[in-house]
Amino acid sequence: MHLFLLVCLTMLAFAANSILGRMAISWDYMDALSFGLLRLASGAAILLLLVQIQGKRPKQPLVRSLAAAAALTLYMVGFCLAYEELDAGLGALVLFGVVQIAMFAWGSLTGAGSGKLQTCGAVLAFLGLAYAVWPDEALNVPLFSTFLMALSGIGWAAYSLLGRGVKDPLAATSLSFLWATGLMLPLLLLLQENAVITWQGIALGVLSGAVTSGLGYALWYRVLPLLQPAVAATIQLSVPVIAIAGGALLLAEPLGLRLLLGTLGVLAGIALVIWAPKPH
Repeated sequence: MHLFLLVCLTMLAFAANSILGRMAISWDYMDALSFGLLRLASGAAILLLLVQIQGKRPKQPLVRSLAAAAALTLYMVGFCLAYEELDAGLGALVLFGVVQIAMFAWGSLTGAGSGKLQTCGAVLAFLGLAYAVWPDEALNVPLFSTFLMALSGIGWAAYSLLGRGVKDPLAATSLSFLWATGLMLPLLLLLQENAVITWQGIALGVLSGAVTSGLGYALWYRVLPLLQPAVAATIQLSVPVIAIAGGALLLAEPLGLRLLLGTLGVLAGIALVIWAPKPH
């Protein structure tokens, strides 16, 4: 029961990032890039503090650390700019779907191998995602924002792949957040048009960075060794569902049949990829 509660808390934290980001940016509490910078900086601060409390020093090869930071920066920029227009639930679905599809595609390209059922699952997830975001008179989906969130998903997939095999994921993540904070600064100067900073935006940014990102990742790394890989992958299917429900309840976002059917397609496809027998 204790492990179950910790896992539920972690999934809630991951889904909350979409809700907090959408709330801060779309309600004009903070501009998108400033929110991203604050989220990275506060996340780096809490993660470095946790590493220090454990009596460790954050170490990682420089090239690998910078590559991970660049991928994390791509994720953050795409995520924040997309939430200027995308609903929280739809954004989480696009992000989650693209991450899983990209990681599956990378595995196939690098010779990891995939069975027929896994390939069918990836195709089903892609079709479900395409159906959810396809332009429709009844559902106005901003395509450029969807593209930005897809880029964010590619960034997070790359960050996840670079993090495989890291001996101390908490220390590596703290360094990635720190480097990404530095990488965000020139992007802020180049891309930011109008800075918007309010106390509400600061509170939401710190909450998203320090709590639902920093502490959320720390908690995830604590429970991850206790879970079987297939179980760990499967429970993450709950993240877009929680974000969609949270967006409807907290942000009054519409729950259309198209979104629900697309979500079911994405989740069913990813579940098939996870649970299908691996080729020998």
